[in-house]
Amino acid sequence: MSTYVYGITAGSHPPLPEGLAGVGEPPREVRVIGAGDLAAVVSDAPEGLRPKRRELLAHQNVLSEAGAGGCVLPMRFGSVAPDDSAVTGVLAERAEHYKERLGALDGRVEYNVKANHVEEAVLHHVMAENPEIRALAESNRQSGGGSYESKIQLGEMVAAAIQGKEAEDAVVLERALEPVADAVSVGPESTGWLANVSFLVRQDSAEEFLAAVERVRGDMPHLEVRVNGPLPPYSFVEPGPAEPAGTAAGGADAGAG
Repeated sequence: MSTYVYGITAGSHPPLPEGLAGVGEPPREVRVIGAGDLAAVVSDAPEGLRPKRRELLAHQNVLSEAGAGGCVLPMRFGSVAPDDSAVTGVLAERAEHYKERLGALDGRVEYNVKANHVEEAVLHHVMAENPEIRALAESNRQSGGGSYESKIQLGEMVAAAIQGKEAEDAVVLERALEPVADAVSVGPESTGWLANVSFLVRQDSAEEFLAAVERVRGDMPHLEVRVNGPLPPYSFVEPGPAEPAGTAAGGADAGAG
């Protein structure tokens, strides 16, 4: 039976609530396995696990219950190890890393911020900031729409300007929020967003961080800014003791939005 890993705690972490249930149908009983100064919150891994809402919520609930007693390093949904001994072996091997992470993440949460351009607003910006684009657009207008070649040229110029604006705004957004966060983790590109950034924030600074997001929205009205959080600090744990279960569970990120 393979082992499903929810999170990592200090070995001195308070006991979990009795009868805590995890993922699976029927739900697998959650237990704790220790290795030196560390412990892992685990259960047996069900076969054919998929990132359905019920399973994601079960994963989150286990982390919430464990987190009520102290810091937990959360694993992403679908993290499965071959067995308990594989988990404890990795805990021992990476003990210094996990102990450092437990200290660094204690009392902190993650906020994931995604942003995209409001199409009409960014086109207005591009036209206002680029006299060459304005001139070509006006020339095309005066000539009844312009030739096929000039239309293609205008489209390419606009697309390049928007791409440059996306890169510029992503940097501005990150720099505006970075001062109110303890750490920053940039998400993968090609997600459909011009910015996909996670911020590690002290729980007692959450209001300050959210106020900074509102200032960004006010200063950059041509951006659509979405915030997901507070979340367990998934983006600041790696490496974990088990790889996500790949095709079995899709490696879905519980709650990363």
